Amino acid sequence: MVILIRGGGDLASGVALRLYKVGLRVVITEIEQPLAIRRLVSFAEAVYSGETTVEGVTAQRVNDPTDTLRILQVLAKGRIPVLVDPPGQAIPLLHPHVVVDARMLKRPVELIRTQVKLIIGLGPGFTVNENCHAVVETRRGHMLGRVYWQGGAEPDSGVPEAVRDQGAERVLRASQAGLFQGLVEIGEHVEKNQLVAEVDGKPIQAPFTGVLRGILHSGLEVQPGMKVGDVDPRDDPRYCRLVSEKSLAIGGGVLEAILSRIELRSQLWS
Repeated sequence: MVILIRGGGDLASGVALRLYKVGLRVVITEIEQPLAIRRLVSFAEAVYSGETTVEGVTAQRVNDPTDTLRILQVLAKGRIPVLVDPPGQAIPLLHPHVVVDARMLKRPVELIRTQVKLIIGLGPGFTVNENCHAVVETRRGHMLGRVYWQGGAEPDSGVPEAVRDQGAERVLRASQAGLFQGLVEIGEHVEKNQLVAEVDGKPIQAPFTGVLRGILHSGLEVQPGMKVGDVDPRDDPRYCRLVSEKSLAIGGGVLEAILSRIELRSQLWS
């Protein structure tokens, strides 16, 4: 049985990692130019590099999302296939029993037209019995990782969650449209006001001293206000290569939702 995850960013990758480690077969779909910021812990990075490894688990790009034989071959090697497949062409071909929508679009999404036994939506944009069967809470707090079988997740606050009292300040954003160029590698220490990136030559500076936890791929076109980086005030480069506790909590919620379906349990590891 295959579990298909739409999205390969850091939260989606935390879910994939948790499912993979309990022996489940996972396939990830992504867009042509993923916008993951925490690239060292995002399986989406395989779209750019061909393959990538997160906490000892390797994902490999499969160029043709309709090549089911190739996808199964990658799975047989113990790897996670990553498909460039925004419309979800692979869903009716692979017949996954479970689809996890982890694209974090934060807006209502259309219901998958292919028959799927369990559709799990992560965070805002999903409502049970409208576009999914279950929703997992993604907002930090007492409800993080909980599974809802009615209603939906808490609405998007629009405010980045704080890390050591640094909230919106820790997120680097483009001030204009243009071509993005990163100037610092993920995991490097940065000082306050240090130049870390540019958009068409206009500088983006570190808001405080810390470590660059994530940054967008260079060469991508960005729009004003778009998130392009993340500075961590804890200044510990180890966190750049470790899936976050938030991602693992959400992954635990997804696993709970899957195991809650009695009709799926006997098929999960077959």
